Amino acid sequence: MRRADVDIYRCPGCGSDRLSLSVVQEGGAGEVEVGELRCERCDAHYPVARGLPRFVGADNYAASFGLQWNLHRKTQLDSHTGLPISRDRVFAATGWPADLRGERMLEAGSGAGRFTEVLLSTGASLVSFDYSGAVDANRQNNGDRPGLTLFQGDIYRIPLEPESFDRVLCFGVLQHTPDPAGAFASLARFVRPGGRIAIDVYRADLPALLQWKYLLRPLTRRMGRERLYRLVEAVTPAMIPLARGLRRAGARLVPIVEYSHLGLSPELNRQWAILDTFDMYSPAHDHPQSLAAVRRWFDAAGLVEVDVRRGPNGVVGNGRRPA
Repeated sequence: MRRADVDIYRCPGCGSDRLSLSVVQEGGAGEVEVGELRCERCDAHYPVARGLPRFVGADNYAASFGLQWNLHRKTQLDSHTGLPISRDRVFAATGWPADLRGERMLEAGSGAGRFTEVLLSTGASLVSFDYSGAVDANRQNNGDRPGLTLFQGDIYRIPLEPESFDRVLCFGVLQHTPDPAGAFASLARFVRPGGRIAIDVYRADLPALLQWKYLLRPLTRRMGRERLYRLVEAVTPAMIPLARGLRRAGARLVPIVEYSHLGLSPELNRQWAILDTFDMYSPAHDHPQSLAAVRRWFDAAGLVEVDVRRGPNGVVGNGRRPA
């Protein structure tokens, strides 16, 4: 954490901008590795640990994501795969230009930073957060990139100034919150007049709801996340050839996912398959949404130029706050 970053934060409890920083340990380049932020209005205390402000506790409903992204820190990064998979998804879903220099952007639910590295490539200054310990993986992947501010925080209590971002992006997250509509409404508050927001969320329709995961999740959610990961890691590789063959036949009849069609090497495909199969079965929350429900979110937030459509990961939504 840079000392100057104190100025951007607001107390998630009372909303005050009067936060003071005490430093216990400094890291390289004068960054704060260990310390504490204190609200001078309500006296709330928030630790700085491993170089990042922590506005939430370490163990929460997103803990499984902290596990998976720290185990698979580089698996889905374009810089690791050599393929523009994440980049293509960002620009196809948002329609945003590739050059956003001079703009300020918020990313909610960064995971290990697969989209963080794409957003930074636009030249925008980026504030990014995750509810889970995945922020540690993102810091390792992208923490040395200029223009990035990272913290661990709650999507419902974002410790930043409302209406202060030109663009807000949230991919792969909303369905995994307890209240996706409330999470979207919280994010929309941070779009400045004239600014834009882009999200995606799992789609609620019959084909989607007939996936294996909704049959098995009542069982897998009762398993400890480490135990579940070991099971997925053991079983998934043996099922990849069958899943690949059934994909070519036009059906997915096995309870794993695999991505050979993306051009991944066999080893990368194995890692993606383990990661995303675990991702299917482990989250505490999985709440897919209809296109109509997502349109209502944008309307309720007063957004215009709304575009809600089917996308590769479910439902994609874009909108602008009136100037």
